[in-house]
Amino acid sequence: MTTYEDHTISGVPITIEGVSKIFGPELERPFKALKEVTLSIKAGEFVSVVGASGCGKSTLMLMVAGLLQQTTGTIAVNGHLVNKPVTDVGIAFQDHLLLDFRTAMQNVMLHSDIRGLPRKQMEERAKELFAQLRLERAMDKYPKQLSGGMRQRVSLIRSLVHDPAVLMMDEPLGALDALTRLQVRMDLEALWMRRRPTVLFITHSVEEAVGLSDRIIVMSPSPGEVVDDIRVELERPRPITLGDAPEFGAYVDRIHRHFERLGVLHGLGKLPQNA
Repeated sequence: MTTYEDHTISGVPITIEGVSKIFGPELERPFKALKEVTLSIKAGEFVSVVGASGCGKSTLMLMVAGLLQQTTGTIAVNGHLVNKPVTDVGIAFQDHLLLDFRTAMQNVMLHSDIRGLPRKQMEERAKELFAQLRLERAMDKYPKQLSGGMRQRVSLIRSLVHDPAVLMMDEPLGALDALTRLQVRMDLEALWMRRRPTVLFITHSVEEAVGLSDRIIVMSPSPGEVVDDIRVELERPRPITLGDAPEFGAYVDRIHRHFERLGVLHGLGKLPQNA
Protein backbone atom coordinates (compact mmCIF):
# COMPACT_ATOMS: atom_id res chain seq x y z
CA MET A 1 0.00 0.00 0.00
CA THR A 2 1.21 3.50 -0.79
CA THR A 3 2.61 5.27 2.26
CA TYR A 4 2.82 8.98 2.98
CA GLU A 5 5.41 11.07 4.75
CA ASP A 6 4.28 12.50 8.08
CA HIS A 7 4.91 16.08 6.94
CA THR A 8 2.17 15.73 4.28
CA ILE A 9 -0.52 15.25 6.94
CA SER A 10 -2.52 18.37 7.82
CA GLY A 11 -5.25 16.52 9.72
CA VAL A 12 -5.66 15.96 13.45
CA PRO A 13 -6.80 12.92 15.48
CA ILE A 14 -10.40 12.35 16.54
CA THR A 15 -11.32 10.27 19.60
CA ILE A 16 -14.86 9.05 20.28
CA GLU A 17 -15.39 7.22 23.58
CA GLY A 18 -18.65 5.65 24.73
CA VAL A 19 -20.77 8.08 22.73
CA SER A 20 -24.52 7.50 22.50
CA LYS A 21 -27.46 9.63 21.44
CA ILE A 22 -31.05 9.50 22.66
CA PHE A 23 -33.60 11.86 21.14
CA GLY A 24 -36.47 12.93 23.38
CA PRO A 25 -35.20 11.35 26.64
CA GLU A 26 -38.00 13.12 28.50
CA LEU A 27 -40.67 11.47 26.35
CA GLU A 28 -42.53 8.27 27.15
CA ARG A 29 -40.91 6.55 24.17
CA PRO A 30 -37.49 8.12 23.55
CA PHE A 31 -35.57 7.21 20.39
CA LYS A 32 -32.08 5.78 20.83
CA ALA A 33 -30.19 6.62 17.64
CA LEU A 34 -26.74 5.42 18.71
CA LYS A 35 -25.49 2.87 21.21
CA GLU A 36 -22.18 3.51 22.92
CA VAL A 37 -19.68 4.09 20.09
CA THR A 38 -15.93 4.07 20.68
CA LEU A 39 -13.68 4.95 17.77
CA SER A 40 -10.24 6.47 17.23
CA ILE A 41 -9.31 8.17 13.95
CA LYS A 42 -5.67 8.98 13.27
CA ALA A 43 -4.53 12.32 11.92
CA GLY A 44 -4.88 12.35 8.14
CA GLU A 45 -6.99 9.19 7.87
CA PHE A 46 -9.88 8.94 5.44
CA VAL A 47 -12.60 7.08 7.35
CA SER A 48 -16.00 6.19 5.93
CA VAL A 49 -19.06 5.19 7.93
CA VAL A 50 -21.57 2.92 6.17
CA GLY A 51 -24.89 1.56 7.32
CA ALA A 52 -28.62 1.49 6.70
CA SER A 53 -30.72 4.66 6.73
CA GLY A 54 -31.44 5.73 10.29
CA CYS A 55 -28.45 3.91 11.83
CA GLY A 56 -27.02 7.13 13.27
CA LYS A 57 -24.24 7.85 10.75
CA SER A 58 -25.17 11.50 10.23
CA THR A 59 -25.94 11.91 13.93
CA LEU A 60 -22.41 10.75 14.75
CA MET A 61 -20.91 13.22 12.30
CA LEU A 62 -22.93 16.14 13.68
CA MET A 63 -21.81 15.30 17.21
CA VAL A 64 -18.14 15.19 16.15
CA ALA A 65 -18.64 18.60 14.53
CA GLY A 66 -20.09 19.92 17.78
CA LEU A 67 -23.43 20.70 16.11
CA LEU A 68 -25.33 18.14 18.20
CA GLN A 69 -24.81 17.20 21.83
CA GLN A 70 -24.20 13.54 22.65
CA THR A 71 -26.18 11.87 25.45
CA THR A 72 -23.23 9.97 26.94
CA GLY A 73 -19.51 9.73 26.32
CA THR A 74 -16.84 12.14 25.13
CA ILE A 75 -15.55 13.37 21.78
CA ALA A 76 -12.16 15.01 21.32
CA VAL A 77 -10.70 16.64 18.21
CA ASN A 78 -6.93 17.10 18.37
CA GLY A 79 -7.09 16.39 22.09
CA HIS A 80 -9.70 19.08 22.82
CA LEU A 81 -13.09 17.99 24.15
CA VAL A 82 -15.93 18.93 21.83
CA ASN A 83 -18.58 20.93 23.72
CA LYS A 84 -19.32 23.56 21.06
CA PRO A 85 -19.10 23.80 17.25
CA VAL A 86 -15.64 22.89 15.97
CA THR A 87 -14.15 25.76 13.94
CA ASP A 88 -11.27 24.08 12.10
CA VAL A 89 -13.58 21.87 10.08
CA GLY A 90 -15.05 21.77 6.58
CA ILE A 91 -18.50 20.25 6.09
CA ALA A 92 -20.16 19.15 2.84
CA PHE A 93 -23.65 17.69 2.49
CA GLN A 94 -25.61 15.92 -0.24
CA ASP A 95 -27.35 19.22 -0.99
CA HIS A 96 -24.71 21.69 -2.16
CA LEU A 97 -26.40 24.52 -0.18
CA LEU A 98 -25.07 27.23 -2.49
CA LEU A 99 -26.75 30.64 -2.36
CA ASP A 100 -28.49 31.37 -5.67
CA PHE A 101 -27.72 35.10 -5.54
CA ARG A 102 -23.95 34.63 -5.15
CA THR A 103 -21.51 33.47 -7.82
CA ALA A 104 -19.48 30.32 -7.33
CA MET A 105 -16.50 32.34 -6.06
CA GLN A 106 -18.72 34.45 -3.80
CA ASN A 107 -20.21 31.27 -2.33
CA VAL A 108 -16.73 29.90 -1.65
CA MET A 109 -15.69 33.18 -0.03
CA LEU A 110 -18.47 32.99 2.57
CA HIS A 111 -15.86 31.66 5.01
CA SER A 112 -13.87 34.85 4.64
CA ASP A 113 -16.93 37.10 4.80
CA ILE A 114 -18.48 35.47 7.87
CA ARG A 115 -15.41 34.50 9.87
CA GLY A 116 -13.16 37.42 8.98
CA LEU A 117 -10.40 35.28 7.51
CA PRO A 118 -7.64 36.89 5.38
CA ARG A 119 -9.41 37.58 2.09
CA LYS A 120 -6.40 37.70 -0.24
CA GLN A 121 -5.05 34.41 1.08
CA MET A 122 -8.47 32.81 0.80
CA GLU A 123 -8.96 34.03 -2.77
CA GLU A 124 -5.61 32.59 -3.81
CA ARG A 125 -6.47 29.26 -2.23
CA ALA A 126 -9.94 29.31 -3.84
CA LYS A 127 -8.48 29.95 -7.31
CA GLU A 128 -6.03 27.09 -6.76
CA LEU A 129 -8.89 24.73 -5.90
CA PHE A 130 -11.03 25.90 -8.83
CA ALA A 131 -8.07 25.18 -11.12
CA GLN A 132 -7.45 21.74 -9.61
CA LEU A 133 -11.10 20.82 -10.23
CA ARG A 134 -11.10 22.31 -13.75
CA LEU A 135 -13.70 24.93 -12.79
CA GLU A 136 -11.87 28.16 -13.62
CA ARG A 137 -14.65 29.22 -16.01
CA ALA A 138 -17.30 28.64 -13.35
CA MET A 139 -15.95 31.11 -10.78
CA ASP A 140 -18.14 34.01 -11.95
CA LYS A 141 -21.23 31.93 -12.74
CA TYR A 142 -24.29 31.54 -10.52
CA PRO A 143 -25.43 28.12 -9.25
CA LYS A 144 -28.34 27.93 -11.71
CA GLN A 145 -25.80 28.21 -14.55
CA LEU A 146 -23.86 25.17 -13.34
CA SER A 147 -24.50 21.44 -13.66
CA GLY A 148 -25.16 19.32 -10.59
CA GLY A 149 -21.63 18.00 -10.59
CA MET A 150 -20.17 21.48 -10.90
CA ARG A 151 -22.30 22.76 -8.02
CA GLN A 152 -21.17 19.87 -5.84
CA ARG A 153 -17.52 20.57 -6.67
CA VAL A 154 -18.02 24.23 -5.75
CA SER A 155 -19.46 23.02 -2.43
CA LEU A 156 -16.37 20.86 -1.97
CA ILE A 157 -14.12 23.86 -2.67
CA ARG A 158 -16.05 25.88 -0.10
CA SER A 159 -15.46 23.16 2.51
CA LEU A 160 -11.71 23.05 1.75
CA VAL A 161 -10.81 26.68 1.04
CA HIS A 162 -9.80 27.48 4.62
CA ASP A 163 -7.54 24.38 4.80
CA PRO A 164 -9.47 22.66 7.60
CA ALA A 165 -7.75 20.01 9.67
CA VAL A 166 -10.96 17.94 9.56
CA LEU A 167 -13.31 17.41 6.62
CA MET A 168 -16.76 15.94 7.30
CA MET A 169 -18.96 14.84 4.42
CA ASP A 170 -22.52 13.52 4.54
CA GLU A 171 -23.49 11.76 1.28
CA PRO A 172 -21.83 14.51 -0.79
CA LEU A 173 -22.00 12.45 -3.99
CA GLY A 174 -25.43 10.94 -3.45
CA ALA A 175 -27.40 13.23 -5.78
CA LEU A 176 -25.02 12.93 -8.75
CA ASP A 177 -25.37 10.73 -11.82
CA ALA A 178 -23.04 7.74 -12.07
CA LEU A 179 -20.38 9.28 -14.33
CA THR A 180 -20.27 12.60 -12.47
CA ARG A 181 -20.16 10.75 -9.17
CA LEU A 182 -17.14 8.79 -10.38
CA GLN A 183 -15.33 11.95 -11.49
CA VAL A 184 -16.02 13.79 -8.23
CA ARG A 185 -14.88 10.73 -6.28
CA MET A 186 -11.53 10.84 -8.08
CA ASP A 187 -11.30 14.61 -7.62
CA LEU A 188 -11.98 14.25 -3.91
CA GLU A 189 -9.27 11.62 -3.49
CA ALA A 190 -6.76 13.79 -5.37
CA LEU A 191 -7.55 16.84 -3.21
CA TRP A 192 -7.30 14.79 -0.02
CA MET A 193 -3.97 13.26 -1.03
CA ARG A 194 -2.38 16.71 -1.49
CA ARG A 195 -2.91 17.85 2.12
CA ARG A 196 -4.34 14.85 3.99
CA PRO A 197 -6.93 16.40 6.32
CA THR A 198 -8.70 13.93 8.56
CA VAL A 199 -11.90 12.87 6.78
CA LEU A 200 -15.13 11.50 8.25
CA PHE A 201 -17.19 10.42 5.24
CA ILE A 202 -20.82 9.30 5.60
CA THR A 203 -22.20 7.21 2.75
CA HIS A 204 -24.71 4.52 1.79
CA SER A 205 -22.45 3.36 -1.05
CA VAL A 206 -20.24 0.44 -0.08
CA GLU A 207 -18.31 0.69 -3.36
CA GLU A 208 -17.71 4.41 -2.81
CA ALA A 209 -16.44 3.76 0.70
CA VAL A 210 -13.98 1.14 -0.51
CA GLY A 211 -12.89 3.43 -3.35
CA LEU A 212 -12.04 6.33 -1.05
CA SER A 213 -11.20 5.10 2.41
CA ASP A 214 -8.29 4.05 4.56
CA ARG A 215 -10.82 2.53 6.96
CA ILE A 216 -14.52 1.67 6.80
CA ILE A 217 -16.72 1.64 9.90
CA VAL A 218 -19.74 -0.63 9.46
CA MET A 219 -22.76 0.32 11.57
CA SER A 220 -25.70 -1.84 12.66
CA PRO A 221 -29.31 -0.73 12.12
CA SER A 222 -30.78 1.63 14.72
CA PRO A 223 -29.68 1.99 17.43
CA GLY A 224 -26.36 2.13 15.62
CA GLU A 225 -23.22 0.49 16.92
CA VAL A 226 -19.92 -0.46 15.30
CA VAL A 227 -19.97 -4.03 13.98
CA ASP A 228 -16.74 -3.92 11.96
CA ASP A 229 -13.71 -1.68 11.46
CA ILE A 230 -12.10 -2.54 8.13
CA ARG A 231 -8.70 -1.31 7.01
CA VAL A 232 -8.60 -0.93 3.23
CA GLU A 233 -5.20 -1.99 1.86
CA LEU A 234 -5.46 -0.74 -1.72
CA GLU A 235 -2.90 1.35 -3.62
CA ARG A 236 -3.43 5.08 -4.03
CA PRO A 237 -4.47 6.76 -6.12
CA ARG A 238 -7.26 4.25 -6.58
CA PRO A 239 -7.98 3.21 -10.20
CA ILE A 240 -11.16 4.19 -12.02
CA THR A 241 -12.12 0.54 -12.54
CA LEU A 242 -11.97 -0.57 -8.93
CA GLY A 243 -14.02 -3.67 -9.65
CA ASP A 244 -11.14 -5.21 -11.60
CA ALA A 245 -9.14 -5.72 -8.40
CA PRO A 246 -10.06 -8.95 -6.52
CA GLU A 247 -9.26 -7.23 -3.24
CA PHE A 248 -11.94 -4.64 -3.96
CA GLY A 249 -14.57 -7.34 -4.37
CA ALA A 250 -13.48 -8.99 -1.12
CA TYR A 251 -14.00 -5.77 0.86
CA VAL A 252 -17.41 -5.17 -0.73
CA ASP A 253 -18.49 -8.75 -0.07
CA ARG A 254 -17.38 -8.55 3.58
CA ILE A 255 -19.57 -5.50 4.16
CA HIS A 256 -22.52 -6.94 2.25
CA ARG A 257 -22.33 -10.08 4.39
CA HIS A 258 -22.60 -7.94 7.51
CA PHE A 259 -25.68 -6.27 6.08
CA GLU A 260 -27.21 -9.64 5.21
CA ARG A 261 -26.60 -10.93 8.73
CA LEU A 262 -28.08 -7.75 10.22
CA GLY A 263 -31.18 -7.91 8.03
CA VAL A 264 -30.30 -4.82 6.01
CA LEU A 265 -30.03 -6.98 2.87
CA HIS A 266 -32.26 -10.00 2.33
CA GLY A 267 -31.54 -13.12 0.34
CA LEU A 268 -28.13 -11.96 -0.89
CA GLY A 269 -27.07 -14.19 -3.76
CA LYS A 270 -30.33 -16.16 -3.67
CA LEU A 271 -33.54 -16.17 -5.68
CA PRO A 272 -36.87 -16.04 -3.82
CA GLN A 273 -38.41 -19.45 -3.12
CA ASN A 274 -41.33 -18.79 -5.48
CA ALA A 275 -39.22 -17.33 -8.34
